[in-house]
Amino acid sequence: MDTVGYAYALTVFVGGLIGYIKAGSVPSLVSGSVFAVLAGLGARNVSRDGRNVLLALVVSLILCLVMGLRFSKSGKFMPAGLVSLLSLIMSARYASRLL
Repeated sequence: MDTVGYAYALTVFVGGLIGYIKAGSVPSLVSGSVFAVLAGLGARNVSRDGRNVLLALVVSLILCLVMGLRFSKSGKFMPAGLVSLLSLIMSARYASRLL
């Protein structure tokens, strides 16, 4: 079971939820929910077949890019820097499984 992948998906969802609660940001809630579901589906795929990492890898790469750009613009580690760092780690993890 891809426990780390499921934890990552939960973290993405909680981040979107916190963005909604703190700032009333509906886009944070929606994007956090969508990416969390996709990351969860990716983790399910990896759980079933350890080499089926494509969805999980794409989701983590997109989040790494988008949140990395937000972090570079804002300079604030929370939440963009944290999510981009976690996404970079997950991307490396899934890419290593692909190889």
